[in-house]
Amino acid sequence: KLTSLAVQPVITPELVQGRVHLRCSYSPVSPEPPVQYRVLWSRLSSPGKREQVHQETTPQPFSYVEMDGADLRLGDTVFCTVTAFRKGTPEQQSLPEDSKGFYAGIKFLPESLEIAEDGKEHVLTVLSTVPIACPGQDDSCKITLQLSTEDLGKSSQLPGPPDVALSACQVDLLAEPCSGSSCAAATVTVTAVTDFAPDGNRVSRVSAQPVAPRDLLWEAYTPRDVKVTVRDLPTGNCYSFTDPHIITFDGWRYDSHKIGTFLLCRSNSRAFEVHIRQRDCGGHRSATACNCGVAAR
Repeated sequence: KLTSLAVQPVITPELVQGRVHLRCSYSPVSPEPPVQYRVLWSRLSSPGKREQVHQETTPQPFSYVEMDGADLRLGDTVFCTVTAFRKGTPEQQSLPEDSKGFYAGIKFLPESLEIAEDGKEHVLTVLSTVPIACPGQDDSCKITLQLSTEDLGKSSQLPGPPDVALSACQVDLLAEPCSGSSCAAATVTVTAVTDFAPDGNRVSRVSAQPVAPRDLLWEAYTPRDVKVTVRDLPTGNCYSFTDPHIITFDGWRYDSHKIGTFLLCRSNSRAFEVHIRQRDCGGHRSATACNCGVAAR
């Protein structure tokens, strides 16, 4: 009596004659007597609902299906379900065994980011879970992705200027042997834009779009966005105004009536400093200086 397969079916991507296929592998229950396998391929059509795309009966411990861009497209989550039965007694079936869902397409890792306005760079990995085919004979074994950012702001506000900056506007996914869940990968760094404005936490998204793909499979495909939450940090302010009254970052107040060029502010951690120039503006009546110039790096 057949109860279940020895191993859960596993889906792996492969290039077959230059076209992207998915392979479902499963182990035979026992070598004798001969066993047949019924393999049902399906895709997630909506949350919790599957749509059948292919079915076959085979004596082989594997089954292939092509990512043809019609029945199976990039962006689909694909399953294979395998049932074993003895040749000649198809009514004696094993329990169907499901593979884990295989997401075919572009993935961002991590799938979402939470960063702060502190100038730190955060690495975002872009990978393809399917092999990159080579439609031509030249060095076209790559997919170029155009990256863009959009500030979604808050629900009560209109979108503003970008809240995140990327280290590159395009990345190339170069064909390489599939390893783990990646068949091609590239990295880009994401940094929050320090806007010196107390605008609260804001949400942006990073999008990717294939650029002029020659492979039909990639033409109508738009990968999922990455949500980036930017945590607002308080901004420090210092002032020098009129006949210079000075207020420091930590709130100290004093006056400076000297004439000349002075260093107002310098950062210990980055190339940032501000110089001010003060001139005599009191005449003969009083020794008073006024701001007349500023230089910032």
